[in-house]
Amino acid sequence: MTKLTYIAHDGTRFDVDAENGSTVMENAIRNAVPGIEAECGGACACATCHVYVDEAWTAEVGEPEAMEEDMLDFAYDVRPNSRLSCQIKVREALDGLIVRVPERQG
Repeated sequence: MTKLTYIAHDGTRFDVDAENGSTVMENAIRNAVPGIEAECGGACACATCHVYVDEAWTAEVGEPEAMEEDMLDFAYDVRPNSRLSCQIKVREALDGLIVRVPERQG
């Protein structure tokens, strides 16, 4: 299991044990992290699972692919460390990953 930390917009912290191969979005939904709506269910067809990857983790998480970049155009308050959590696969190298949930989703 890989440890993920979600920080809600109000500062509430959610520490989650995530199964490798799942996505950051799936684990947010399973653990009722507020602010992750995931309206498309993880198909990269909306921007309602937008998160900010902690600066210390951006290189390890990597850059968004073209389709994700297109969907981020619909997200609220996009930043250089913005990602759609449905596109981040959990793996051992992400143990300790911290993501922040924006004030609202696009």
